[in-house]
Amino acid sequence: MLSLSIREISLALREGRISPTELCRKCLNRIKKTHHLNAYITVTEELAIEQAQEAESRFNRGAHKGPLDGIPFAVKDNFCTKNIKTTCASKMLKDYSPPYNATVVQKLLDQGAVLIGKTNLDEFAMGAGSTDGAFGPVRNPWSYLSPYRDLTGVDPNSDWVITGGSSGGSAAAVSSLTSFLALGSDTGGSTRNPGALCGVVALKPTYGLVSRHGLIPLVNSMDVPGIMTRSVNDAATVLGILQGIDVRDSTTVQNPASLSDLPEDFNVKNICVGIPKEYHAPGLSPETLVEWGRLADMFEQAGARVEQVSLPHTQHSIVCYHVLCHAEVASNMARFDGLEYGHRSRVDSSTEAMYATTRHEGFNDVVRGRILSGNFFLLRQNYERYFLKAQQVRRLIAEDFKQVFRSGVDVLLTPTTLADAARYTDFTREDNRTRSAQEDVFTQPVNMAGLPAVSVPTTLSSRGLPIGLQLISPAFQDKKLLAVAQWVEQRVGFPYSSCN
Repeated sequence: MLSLSIREISLALREGRISPTELCRKCLNRIKKTHHLNAYITVTEELAIEQAQEAESRFNRGAHKGPLDGIPFAVKDNFCTKNIKTTCASKMLKDYSPPYNATVVQKLLDQGAVLIGKTNLDEFAMGAGSTDGAFGPVRNPWSYLSPYRDLTGVDPNSDWVITGGSSGGSAAAVSSLTSFLALGSDTGGSTRNPGALCGVVALKPTYGLVSRHGLIPLVNSMDVPGIMTRSVNDAATVLGILQGIDVRDSTTVQNPASLSDLPEDFNVKNICVGIPKEYHAPGLSPETLVEWGRLADMFEQAGARVEQVSLPHTQHSIVCYHVLCHAEVASNMARFDGLEYGHRSRVDSSTEAMYATTRHEGFNDVVRGRILSGNFFLLRQNYERYFLKAQQVRRLIAEDFKQVFRSGVDVLLTPTTLADAARYTDFTREDNRTRSAQEDVFTQPVNMAGLPAVSVPTTLSSRGLPIGLQLISPAFQDKKLLAVAQWVEQRVGFPYSSCN
């Protein structure tokens, strides 16, 4: 029952084959069974059962709210949840309980969805492996499944693989069948990266389509709430509920199209698929390259036009991204000073000493390092050389995408990650900055351009681990993007059943 799609489980609830309370308890039991994955920071058991009972009462009265009524969901722990701890996986906020819900959380609750828990992440979403949070690393559920164990012969308890990040807890929650959907945040690929490595669908909507209100900011100009599900249609269902104007977020826009139903028989003969030549990046695994080519051939054989395209400023994007990211991090992290909320040091010899010690105790090395480099980029003597120059390059990167789409290309097909999931021991040999530069190479240009993108799992590697590919479309073409993604999903036959 837990492996069903949202559409299937919603039908089962309406037909009375299972009650919302039974479904909720199944998910809670599954969380306990998969506790070793460390996917959750907080499990909201009492609240979830209470919400499930309310949903059951609605079903009994024949007054259910819609496709998400009674459906358990998880939320990355950098989205505010009223009176529920929201830690950002940091000592700085380990006891912080917001007085309000993030807009996206509230919209799901208004639809009758059942909040099952808050998921683990890299501290303040700064990372690409979900290994740098204050509550420990997240383990990829595929480490414990027969494809990986049988093909590698390793003991997953001593040699497990990472989930990717920074939304690794949300990806693990959906992949391990503890939740039917999960929210992540996507600043440079933090939803799509773990989605690819954990074998789930991961959608980054167009910037402005979904409200950021209540998402504790990393990079305001790039942050987007992301959606993780086990099918493309489920992601479309959730996006249809979350999208739209929010008076609390001035960057939101009116949703351009209904996402209620994706076409089941989408015809790709009328589309052009672009293959960016710059995405043949150093370090791209042979298996991922072969899978990329296989999907391109699949499109071509189905009658789509497949063309090689150029995004010439891609080579500068990762450096540009890190300058802008660190500069905005330095600004956003200034609010955590020990004076208003969050951790406060016991050192009280002076305001300056308390302030400095609070931040040293509350932030890990990764966060402190980004604050330092961000402030360096923003120094008066460096502002034009680094920050302003990076903004100019960002405009060029966005223009590259616009030019390609103006030429008649409907979607771009790229890898999501360089390879399948790395072993934890291998991944942690390098520092966070190096790892993030490697893992974000295919994903962060989309954030700088504000475009929608979705990662779809397409096959298993020779190690029995998921490989995902990314589709990118013009801004506000999210429905068309998802229709193409569903076409891919229907034909690749990814073994979601392995998640069981």
